Amino acid sequence: MAVTIEDLYRNYGILADALPFFFLQHKDAYQVILDGVKGGPKEKRLAAQFIPKFFSSFPELADAAINAQLDLCEDEDVSIRRQAIKELPRFATGENILRVADILTQLLQTDDTAEFNQVNASLISIFKIDAKGTLGGLFSQILQGEDIVRERAIKFLSAKLKTLPEDVMTKEVEDYVFAETKKVLEDVTGEEFVLLMRVVSGLRVLQTVNGRQQLVELVVEQAFLEQALNPADPDTVDRLLQCTRQALPLFSKNVHSTRFVTYFCEHVLPNLSALTSPVAELDIQLEVLKLLAEMSPFCGDMEKLEANVNMLFTKLLEFMPLPPEEVENGENSANEEPKLQFSYVECLLFSFHQLGKKLPDFLLDKVDAERLKDFKIRLQYFARGLQVYIRQLRVALQGKTGDALKTEEVTTTINLTLIDLFHNPPSFKSTVTLSWKPVQKSEAVAPKRPSGEEMGSGGSTKKQISPQPRRDARQIYNPPSGKYSSNENSLPKKQQTFQDTPAA
Repeated sequence: MAVTIEDLYRNYGILADALPFFFLQHKDAYQVILDGVKGGPKEKRLAAQFIPKFFSSFPELADAAINAQLDLCEDEDVSIRRQAIKELPRFATGENILRVADILTQLLQTDDTAEFNQVNASLISIFKIDAKGTLGGLFSQILQGEDIVRERAIKFLSAKLKTLPEDVMTKEVEDYVFAETKKVLEDVTGEEFVLLMRVVSGLRVLQTVNGRQQLVELVVEQAFLEQALNPADPDTVDRLLQCTRQALPLFSKNVHSTRFVTYFCEHVLPNLSALTSPVAELDIQLEVLKLLAEMSPFCGDMEKLEANVNMLFTKLLEFMPLPPEEVENGENSANEEPKLQFSYVECLLFSFHQLGKKLPDFLLDKVDAERLKDFKIRLQYFARGLQVYIRQLRVALQGKTGDALKTEEVTTTINLTLIDLFHNPPSFKSTVTLSWKPVQKSEAVAPKRPSGEEMGSGGSTKKQISPQPRRDARQIYNPPSGKYSSNENSLPKKQQTFQDTPAA
């Protein structure tokens, strides 16, 4: 005989009036409430509320009670499901916490917005009861659950962990998160990698120099820096870009970028023109050069410093054209002047300038006379072209503000670096800021721009003083989003690693 509304209220009354010492005498009353899950919609809604209320009083019926509530969580009626999910945290006691967390994690796969929000709220509730136990259920599904559950569980951690207070996210809990995340990172997609790095990067226990170094080690493992680069594979290129972007915020004077800078010099720059972009609209060469430039100030001691500086020097020559040849009447033999690629040169000059500080005699002792002469010719031609461009730019930018001034910042960066290189002997002492990185206006000093004749003469120019931006003002370039790979589903996870959001 089916349980009715009256049956549920009557047995609820029996249990509500009973003294705690006599609950076991009313086991049958609780069983009637459990049987309410087999009734109609109204009976089910009542059962969803009554079952958890007396759950702790009948330990011998614990499994039956959880199973009954779970049946309601899977009901066809979404309102019944939401009510049952709302009450699930009341079952999260003792050894049941892991099971409840596991159930709630699986329920994240719902497509109903209100139900999904209720699952999130219930997970947050049990976090405050037992954070480590809740994480156990989440990571269990991330490691072993279905793809949709895994994906949403990772997104939940990425979005919600940072909102939990310190009394919930204790050191023990954060250590557990880090340990479990490292297990997950052994086999991830690109999007998962980004989200999981966001999770561990926000942990308070990793906000030390040692902690950031551990995070860099995690990224190094994912970047496969021990392997040669296949420039023709867009997924391989994308993985390297994504890993580098994740590592950038972690670098400092104490956490070095040496392994990444070395890899870029030894494997990426030689294949720069052959790189296959993971996104059609991405200028892959410029993106790579920007990343290298941002990393270069934090590079430590390098085993093959001279070879790496030489590679940068060689690549710089490629982007700095020779002046056009003149015919007998003194006119240019070509109809057009060589194109000056300011953005590329800014990145290469900056990187060369940063690594050149570690080998200041490179242009004097490591470059033969013929090659050095060629470099000076290119440098003088580029400097003259830069001065012409600056004069034209100042006229064009009169009255303009904001992003329009970014182009002028590019020329300022190049100008300061050129001044150092025109010193005799060449100097690497100026403090230079990349054009796409913010500079505090109150501290910025506008450098004097020497004329093309002054720079072209090869003579020394008075060094301009530009203050070092504060460390806390440093911001990492954040590219806009884009599609990772069209063949993601056809590859094993380890091969499809590192979906990213490349920059324009």
